[in-house]
Amino acid sequence: MNRENTITYDVCIVGGGLAGLALSIQLANAGYEVALFEKEKYPFHKVCGEYISFENWNFLEELGLPLSDWNLPVIKRLKISSPNGNYLESDLALGGFGISRYKIDAALADIARSVGVHLFEEHKVTDIMFEKNNFHICTSAVTFNAKVVCGSFGKRSNLDVRWKRNFTRKKNNKLNNYIGVKYHIKTKFSPDLIALHNFQNGYCGISQIEANKYCLCYLTTAENLRISNNSIAEMEKNILRRNPFLETIFSSSTFLFKQPVTISQISFERKQKVENHVLMIGDAAGMITPLCGNGMSMALHGSKIACKYIIAFLKNEIIRAEMEQQYTDEWNKCFSKRVFAGRIIQRFFGSEFLSNILIRILRPFPKFISYLIRLTHGTPY
Repeated sequence: MNRENTITYDVCIVGGGLAGLALSIQLANAGYEVALFEKEKYPFHKVCGEYISFENWNFLEELGLPLSDWNLPVIKRLKISSPNGNYLESDLALGGFGISRYKIDAALADIARSVGVHLFEEHKVTDIMFEKNNFHICTSAVTFNAKVVCGSFGKRSNLDVRWKRNFTRKKNNKLNNYIGVKYHIKTKFSPDLIALHNFQNGYCGISQIEANKYCLCYLTTAENLRISNNSIAEMEKNILRRNPFLETIFSSSTFLFKQPVTISQISFERKQKVENHVLMIGDAAGMITPLCGNGMSMALHGSKIACKYIIAFLKNEIIRAEMEQQYTDEWNKCFSKRVFAGRIIQRFFGSEFLSNILIRILRPFPKFISYLIRLTHGTPY
């Protein structure tokens, strides 16, 4: 490989989702040369629940997002239903707001460019190599050098497979073989409510986003799709719509996408926070089961944690091994309880029997419901 005349950055970030964009802005604001690689071109849609808890509001405004000017829907209540329509409702103590990834990612990309981030769209990274305390980032066209590299490449990527990360080698099980499907719709639904409706081996969330639209996003097993002749429409008709709430939504809404946005091979298995000396952030570091949008919260907060230790390393205040260990330790301190609680609660989702039991047990105890919700949420940072 010819590495002469390659461009060198302080930090290269692979993946331009919330975590990667937020990290790039923080580092550029601190005076560092940052490159960010995104295989798509902004704006674009992603499979995502598109609800962000208020723990992130101040941080996002500090990054430069004019959230207060966007008149975004404020979401204060949660509704959970079992496949047969049994349900409970609860207030969300902290609450959150709805915004599409199409809007927020593109806005953060604009801010990143404005503060000096070198944003390479439609650039797919094929490999990352570490030697002699330096990184070489290979794309289909050019090789770049960097002192630090962060992986923010989502739920599963070609690099995950290339590096044989542990979660990619696990046999299919209840944590690692999900598919995700997302629509934007127009419908009649309470704007201050987020709902999680269970169906056989899956659950579907709905909440309002900007412009009086709603995000309808669900997770289910690959097996559900297989037994539906690999037809999303057939799966929705024969499985999802057995839940009366989902039947109402699907039958009475206007669907704004010609085809849904989809993703496969989603894994909630534990992931290493550092691979080949690359700091993992966002979904690449670990995913929480989708309870009220905390995947996005964890991605944003995780970027702030990573930024602190990257800057300390670049200032020669700590060595690389300390940066990696301290980042891992703080990530686990902040999020391990959330991830554990999410896994426990998820066991009751997607099963008519278990979700009915959960709803019957919890309905008389609103304070306990609030406690469980708090387990999967953080505080402003």
